[in-house]
Amino acid sequence: MRSRHKIRRALLRLFSVLFCIAMLAVMFFGIKGYRMYREATTEKPIEKTMEEIRGREHFTKYSELPQFYINAVISVEDHRFEKHPGIDFVAVCRAAWVDIRSGYFREGGSTITQQLVKNQIFTQEKILERKAAEVFAVFDVEGKYNKKEIFELYANSISFGSGYNGIYEASIGYFGKIPSELTDCESVILAGLPNAPSAYSPDTNMKLVIQRAEQVLDSMVRNHVISQEKADEIRWHLPLYQKN
Repeated sequence: MRSRHKIRRALLRLFSVLFCIAMLAVMFFGIKGYRMYREATTEKPIEKTMEEIRGREHFTKYSELPQFYINAVISVEDHRFEKHPGIDFVAVCRAAWVDIRSGYFREGGSTITQQLVKNQIFTQEKILERKAAEVFAVFDVEGKYNKKEIFELYANSISFGSGYNGIYEASIGYFGKIPSELTDCESVILAGLPNAPSAYSPDTNMKLVIQRAEQVLDSMVRNHVISQEKADEIRWHLPLYQKN
């Protein structure tokens, strides 16, 4: 019995020490992250950054985007987009577990809002200060803009590969039509490109494009956005399937 008590006390002490270390790390990187956030937004306020996106030629409003495209992006990139406050804590915990097991940053758990601020305000470097700064910026953006505004800012600024930035350029460049004219099949293809635009660009490797489009369709079925029958119907309209 005494040995069990000793082990239990030792484990409690170890847990307490680890908890204290974790809290100190959170405070340390939180302070550094806040300073990074303040420096970035003082130099260029978030409102100015977002207004620059809105001021781009051919800025496409949320109402001008196909609903199927919107649903596809949210499903594959951030299916709790409408519910979370900018940070998806479920995804963060899952990503942290993957990172711990792998020993390095493999998963980011990034929401659409996080991707927006990461691409427009900070660098892509995976350092803890930047991730902490990102959190402050995310809450700032979520406090100033509603979800529809955030989505349209994201869609109009994200890279789609082949030098196309924003949904309008990608839609015209790849399909020769404005975003509102996109078919469901074309919407699915574009929804998958920002995950790795240089690799998934239709100008680079169509097989990878189709594989990614299928992942988007699978996510839409998994998240109960569309039925399996609808996904299969769209799948058979993808370019490689049409050739077979």
